[in-house]
Amino acid sequence: MFVPQMLPASMRSLAGGVPPAPPGTLFALAAGGGFAVPPRTFTLHFGRERDDVHVAVGVGDPHVSRLHGVLTCDGSEWWIANRGRLPIRFPGDALLLSGHESPVEPGYTPLFIDSSKGRTHLLELHLVGAPRTGPDAGQHARTSPPDVYDLSPVERLVLTVLAQRYLRQERHPQPVSWKQVADDLTRVAAGREWTPKTAAHIVGAVRERLSGGSDPIAGIRREDGVGEPVGNTLNHNLILALLRTTTLMPEDLRLLDGDDG
Repeated sequence: MFVPQMLPASMRSLAGGVPPAPPGTLFALAAGGGFAVPPRTFTLHFGRERDDVHVAVGVGDPHVSRLHGVLTCDGSEWWIANRGRLPIRFPGDALLLSGHESPVEPGYTPLFIDSSKGRTHLLELHLVGAPRTGPDAGQHARTSPPDVYDLSPVERLVLTVLAQRYLRQERHPQPVSWKQVADDLTRVAAGREWTPKTAAHIVGAVRERLSGGSDPIAGIRREDGVGEPVGNTLNHNLILALLRTTTLMPEDLRLLDGDDG
């Protein structure tokens, strides 16, 4: 019988396949070790705190949470939930934000936790079988926040409205239109006159500021003569950078709760 078990230290990657196991078995592997669980009610923990998780990820990196996430099974279906602060990045740059969850798809899935200064931690998953049926230093220390970008209250409000589809974890999100930004701002911050041009000017100033400095964001600067479709891509790039650094987080959506919401 296949039982929950640690993976042997000799297993370096799941990309080339996994040992024989019943359909629905989940394998999880990181630099700090791995674990495998057959389809049964189970919660698998992963994060920086080696002594308290099944799979240690980001050991020695204080930006990774001690419990960064969980993989849960109800007996047949596996889900991943982000319990940490930093996003978990899927292939194709889709982000699982803090407090959100997503089903685990059959087959091989590499996941990434992007820390500060370009450091990235890999968590490999391999779900067996048919589709779903229904260094240790600092590991006990307090989790350090990532290096976030400074935003004024007004900038945070405008960017939260612009990025609301991302913060709600919609599939294939894009920035909302400037008209919707202005309409939503008028609803939640009625003490100021909001127009599409006003909102675009505020976001443009943020892009200009964050494209320079000691930690510049690439791909957010509008060159002379660039039209709005590319400008929308620049806003998309800006939003992704703000999400990756947790400058914007799902709890910022509370700013959209106006008197009528």
